Amino acid sequence: MTGAVIGSTFVAPEPRAEVPTRETPLRFGVIADPQYAPVAPAMNRYYANSLWKLSEAVEALNAETDLAFVVTLGDIIDRHWESYGHILPLYDRLLHPKLFVLGNHDFEVGPDYLASVPRALGLARRYYDFAAGGIRFIVIDGTDLSLVAHRKDSPRFRLAVETLQAMKERGEPNAKEWNGGLGEEQYAWLDETMDRAEAAGEKIIVMGHYPVYPKTWLSMWGAERFVKLVTARRSFLAYLCGHDHAGNYGISAGKHFVNFKGMVDTATETAYAIVSLYPDRIEIKGFGTEPSRSLAV
Repeated sequence: MTGAVIGSTFVAPEPRAEVPTRETPLRFGVIADPQYAPVAPAMNRYYANSLWKLSEAVEALNAETDLAFVVTLGDIIDRHWESYGHILPLYDRLLHPKLFVLGNHDFEVGPDYLASVPRALGLARRYYDFAAGGIRFIVIDGTDLSLVAHRKDSPRFRLAVETLQAMKERGEPNAKEWNGGLGEEQYAWLDETMDRAEAAGEKIIVMGHYPVYPKTWLSMWGAERFVKLVTARRSFLAYLCGHDHAGNYGISAGKHFVNFKGMVDTATETAYAIVSLYPDRIEIKGFGTEPSRSLAV
């Protein structure tokens, strides 16, 4: 079972999520950074092992019959276009709608394939939104402004180079080539989408690849601007991300920022989670190295 993206909106094929109650929460699966490639381990990353880890996660998630969807928070692969042919068939086994967030490693495929990455993941748009159970889920694209996702002869690449150089001159810790940020068009879309969600009485959860809070050397470019924008919304509940394989958590203005651990790390342990949304809290049940959390909202 797969979903489709129409315009800027992800449409689940069989919407089955009702407004969360104390008895029936809205539940969904989360995977971060499988980062698969058929290469030898390096830097505590066991790239090839992500095939069996993901296969086991898919089997376990399929046993949860009430999941509204399963999202992967970026870096499905580590490198090579051919890696998609190995790992995407495992996602086809999912019995739940599958969502993808674009990560920096997803574009480590050579310049001729860059434009094909979103299509390979079934994305008609690089950033999009959808509703389930009274929640507006907003999926952002942190590679929108980056050195990895655009050809070197493109205006978007040149703007990313200028942005990164200015960050380096300011001494920002996240001024790294493997990070990225949102362009002005995407910021305008994000603001408008949150306006519509609040007008409809929906709560808001944003999902992206790069962490934004607490700020670290792995944070999205312009993290402070993003945090200020989303935390100003009363309806905003949480931001979910990957990228930092060690995981992290922070709370700003009473809003939650959860960085899920990378599946690719460690030789024998996996990492994924099931999130349950209740009217008064977010319950995260972690598997493998992913910790469990209970977050009041």
